[in-house]
Amino acid sequence: MFFHELEVKFLRILFAVMKMNRNIRTDLALEMRECLHDESDGKISGVEILVEEDQQLGATVTWVSVENETGAQAMGKPIGNYITLEAEAMKENDPLAHEEITKILARKLGQLHKLGENAVVLVVGLGNRYVTPDALGPKVCEKILVTRHMGDATPPELHGKLRGVSAIAPGVMGITGIETAEIVKGVAEKVKPDLIIAIDALAARRTGRINATVQISDAGINPGAGMGNRRQPINQATMGVPVIAVGVPTVVDAATLVNDTMDKMMASMAAALEGSADAAFADMLGNLQGDERYGLITEILSPGNMFVTPKEVDAVMNRLANIVAGMLNIALHPGVTQEDVNRYL
Repeated sequence: MFFHELEVKFLRILFAVMKMNRNIRTDLALEMRECLHDESDGKISGVEILVEEDQQLGATVTWVSVENETGAQAMGKPIGNYITLEAEAMKENDPLAHEEITKILARKLGQLHKLGENAVVLVVGLGNRYVTPDALGPKVCEKILVTRHMGDATPPELHGKLRGVSAIAPGVMGITGIETAEIVKGVAEKVKPDLIIAIDALAARRTGRINATVQISDAGINPGAGMGNRRQPINQATMGVPVIAVGVPTVVDAATLVNDTMDKMMASMAAALEGSADAAFADMLGNLQGDERYGLITEILSPGNMFVTPKEVDAVMNRLANIVAGMLNIALHPGVTQEDVNRYL
């Protein structure tokens, strides 16, 4: 039968897959933790996790803490805290839901890093403004309530409610010829901020998290890491001040997309073949570990190195920029509401 012929080929491929180098293309600590949990089937040393559910909003907030070098090596992430909010409403044109998401994110940012009343903050919008899925950082910078330059020009009703905030979108090295970290470092030496907040578009491994997830971390960021690029990190060690990274996954690599499709296909195949002579083959497919299957797909697609984004990304990016900018405006300026921000921008 057809499936029996495939079994022999499949076993040969599986043997080759076991020798492959499988790299997980994701910037999300939550996804790295999920992959490790699937492999270890239990607690991961040096990694703690806390999950909160908002049933009314349909949102999940996951706090992953990488506490020591053991956890950092296992996760492939620096020591620090990684807060991830997941909500399908982020994709939709739902202003009320977006307002609630903004407030939750602002509270979580406040929990992650306590700012003094007179703190100076530098917001950095990473990414390429000319490539829509990578334009989150520059779009957010356009919506930030910048105040460092205002001085005596501050409206009387806002006295004591604003912190000194400045924003910069340095572009990408392909356009400037300069490492982004070098630009940020130079600006920081002049501005002397107490905190740097870097915003960037990320890559995810789960298609369902595209444009529906926000990650906030106090461990800094390596621009382009999720896409395989190796740029200089932007973190406390390189900048000399604490760095908060805010990111939204806007792309997924093609191997991940195929892998998710295979999951659904194998589930349907197993149901269709249940009780038949070919059920064993379906079981063998189902028992293949996710990273093994992912490695096989990556090898087949190589050297394509393709990344995929939803077709409605233009509209979604504007909504995401509003959410992230709203979170920062509320969190950075004590006593300022979203209505105030809308009034003055």
